[in-house]
Amino acid sequence: METQANLAALLQFYADAGADEAIGDAPVNRVQSRRPHVPEKNAARAAVLPIMRAEKTESAPAAQAAESAPVAGAIEAMKEAETLAAGAETIEALKAAAQNFNGLALKRTATQIVFADGNAKAGIMLVGDAPGTDEDRAGIPFAGASGQLLDKMLGAIGLSRAENVYIATILNWRTPGNRAPTQEEIAISLPFIRRHIALVNPGLIVPVGGAAAKILLGKKEPVSRLRGKWFDYNGTPATVLFHPEYLLQSPQQKKPAWEDLQMIRAKLKELDLL
Repeated sequence: METQANLAALLQFYADAGADEAIGDAPVNRVQSRRPHVPEKNAARAAVLPIMRAEKTESAPAAQAAESAPVAGAIEAMKEAETLAAGAETIEALKAAAQNFNGLALKRTATQIVFADGNAKAGIMLVGDAPGTDEDRAGIPFAGASGQLLDKMLGAIGLSRAENVYIATILNWRTPGNRAPTQEEIAISLPFIRRHIALVNPGLIVPVGGAAAKILLGKKEPVSRLRGKWFDYNGTPATVLFHPEYLLQSPQQKKPAWEDLQMIRAKLKELDLL
């Protein structure tokens, strides 16, 4: 039988050992039960946070579906683009149709249309993805430093815009901030570039850069895996070139780019296009 003196001594022992806080009969997991202190003014917000999180989780599929769905009016814009493009019988008429087409919001933020450059009767047609800042200012595809490099690359195998090269872009308007085009913007622009290629009827098509290759040829591989090979675009031989902007940033790729240019030159001679 413990005496009052013994109990007092035991309590003093606990206090000296640092156990000076009373606990219950059952252990408490204080890691799980601990909650951050919520100031009174934020208590209401803290109370609705679990509800907000639940609503966000439940609405995630709907949000994803909305993102994947075409934007309002996109389908109608695609149909209008197809009608206008199919009705163009000449390159000049196609440019006018693209210029007057209002179904692409990019037109309202760009400086001017970027349609094409070079000789439309050339045997080879280069196609880029979308104009950038330099192209938006100049009104022609592949302007600025990347355009200068492209001209040097073409000149190395006896080609030039003025004589035997035609260049166009899939999108005719610069995107804000040079961002990547959306799927809707690409889909709306496709009828114009497809009609453009059909009117030019080149003997050789060269998508420039991975984005153009993906859109025109339906390829998902990077240019490093597509280069050096021949593909078919509606019966026309096609091959892929590194984008000159990429070459400016990765000069070590200029050697394989030179090999690709030589391959293009050989093909042009084979087809009697040079």
